[in-house]
Amino acid sequence: MGKTGMKYNILAADIGGTNSRFAWFQAEGTNHLHMMDVVWLQTKEAASFPRLLEQLRARPFSLLPEQADIVVIAAAGPIEGGVYCAPPYISWDIDLRLPEISTLLNRVVLINDFVAQAYACKSPIGASAKTILSGEADVEGTIGVLGAGTALGKAILVPLPGGGFHALPSEGGHAYFPFLTDREAAFQRFYQTTSGEYHITANLVVSGRGLACLHHFLTGERLTPEEVGARGLGPESETLAWVARFYGRLCRDFALDVLATGGVYVAGGVAARNPGILLHEAFGKEFRDSPTLGRLLARIPVFLIDHENSGLWGAAFLGKQLLQGKIGRAWGEGA
Repeated sequence: MGKTGMKYNILAADIGGTNSRFAWFQAEGTNHLHMMDVVWLQTKEAASFPRLLEQLRARPFSLLPEQADIVVIAAAGPIEGGVYCAPPYISWDIDLRLPEISTLLNRVVLINDFVAQAYACKSPIGASAKTILSGEADVEGTIGVLGAGTALGKAILVPLPGGGFHALPSEGGHAYFPFLTDREAAFQRFYQTTSGEYHITANLVVSGRGLACLHHFLTGERLTPEEVGARGLGPESETLAWVARFYGRLCRDFALDVLATGGVYVAGGVAARNPGILLHEAFGKEFRDSPTLGRLLARIPVFLIDHENSGLWGAAFLGKQLLQGKIGRAWGEGA
């Protein structure tokens, strides 16, 4: 059980397919969480997770891993048994049972990267999130968190008695994307033909590569995801209108799946770098479009978290909850 007034050192990590971020946080009291230092590493430059930790130790980073009161690692993949993750877009795995990890880290927690994004909603980063669609958030309601980058992540945040929060993981990004119109079905067939992928999931549609394929389908122009963001998403762009509609559909369906009366938070690089996707009228129209529950959806607010280190803040928030006894081991740690 944590003690009020104590100062804790938290090492937070956000291991993604492109970048691996590490940050030193200090937690003090019940509400204070401060980022003291942060470093970014290239994930693919490390041959394994232990080698990544070696690269961290070689950098001018202010907190050694063994000095942390708790280490919270967020990884872009499903967590097995609280101790293992094989991220689908990284060539190596994370296994907390390895001696080179277990002897280095005193107290370590392994969570999904979008579980970290869910906890970020209750951190200072969540408090500064931009309102996309106004509504009436229920303070005791479930919160839905989703967002696209290399892939599409989803998580659910629920309040606990006593003031804590517990995040639940999801791998809903690997579910099929719902195409509705004849032209959307034509895009699905185009995607299957050009990519060689038969299972066109949400991961493939709203991620960066999905934007590139959609722009190719609509315009005949082959661009990289970065080029689509820079050149292909102007205010009058058909590509922008389509991806806004697709993103609104995903947010609506997820809000209904989890009954997100506490609000929907969008994170991830695609929306953060291209906020016009969520601000386009097609996003709001699609999100509120339901013949049965349109009135409910009209009350659910949608927010954008565009802070590049939001996953680190979420991991640190969980670490603070665990150190201060807000949630127990069964809620936040593996075996």
